[in-house]
Parts: sequence; C-alpha cells; structure tokens
Amino acid sequence: MSAWSLINCPGRKIGYARVSTKDQKLRMQRDALETAGCDAIFEDHGVSGAKGSRPGLDAMLEGLSSGDSVVVFKLDRLGRSVLHLADLLVRFEHEGVHFVSLSEGINTTTPGGKLVFHIFSAMAEFQREIIVENTCAGIDAARQRGVTLGRPRALTPDDVAEAHRQIMQGHKDMEQIANLFDIHPKTVERAFEREGLKAA
Repeated sequence: MSAWSLINCPGRKIGYARVSTKDQKLRMQRDALETAGCDAIFEDHGVSGAKGSRPGLDAMLEGLSSGDSVVVFKLDRLGRSVLHLADLLVRFEHEGVHFVSLSEGINTTTPGGKLVFHIFSAMAEFQREIIVENTCAGIDAARQRGVTLGRPRALTPDDVAEAHRQIMQGHKDMEQIANLFDIHPKTVERAFEREGLKAA
C-alpha cells in the first residue's frame, strides 16, 4: 500500500512538482501526486526553487480558481525562498485556493492547516521589515561617514517592500506598480534587485 493516499480536500486537486537539476527525476513526486488524486500536475524540471518565475509554476497559477487545492510533495518543491513561499501561500488564501503538502501533512482545509497561512503571512511581513530596516541602517551609516548618496531614489525602502508584496501576492502586476509611482517598470525591477528581492 502506498505511503500517500487520496487526500480529502474540495475542488480540483492541482499538483505541482519540481526538481532543480536536469539529472534529477520527477517520478517520486509525480507518483505521490497521482496517488493523492490530483486532476492535473504541473512540472518544472531543472529549475531552481529560488526563481520567482518558473514556466510550470506560472502556468499553474494562471489556471487556478477559487475552491481549487494546490498539492505538493514537499514544501520546498513550491519554493526554496521563505519569502517567495510565504507570498504564494498568502496569495492562495486571498484567492480562495487551498494548499496541501503531503510530506509535512499540511492541509489548509483543516483548522491546523489554516494556521499555516497566518504563520507564513507573518513571516513574509517580518522578512520585508528586516530588509527595510537593514537598508535604512545602511543609508544612515553611509551618511554618518560623510558619503554623498546622490539624488533621492524614486522608491523608498518602504515603497519597495510594499510594491514587492503587492506583486508577489498577486494584487498588482509590475506595470500597475510602475503607474502608481509614475515610473518605468525597469525602475521597479532595479529597486527589487537593489534590495535583494526577486520579482515574479
């Protein structure tokens, strides 16, 4: 008998599998997702989990509807970056999408599973606050050393953190953020890179 059994969650069960290198195999993940009763499985082969944008993941996100359940073999298959993983889970919650991780026994249709959404949401905000704090501390330290910082940037560290949250959690896209601040999308991308944030 398989270690993975049919999972109890509503709506369509949409599986996602990923391996980081070309020589790794997706078979074990695919078998577990099929046994769990997934109606469709999206895959990324040879794609790092640190990447915000991946063909298989992007296609899955595009096709999700409220009431669907995203199923993964392990949490780290969805994302290796805590911030990206947290943003995806918060996005699922906002869109009415459930989440199941087979290995960790997470199922957000259960009371314990719902707590996961809130924990990851708090983690995402905490990590962004740390990024803003470190950036502001670096600017203050440079000023105290007498370093000339040049003209003010189009986006403050707080603006960058909020723009990143809006994009990664699916509230706005890059163009909408750029229009909001009356700047070019490339300026937003450069701001993300400067703060060490990945754009979707």
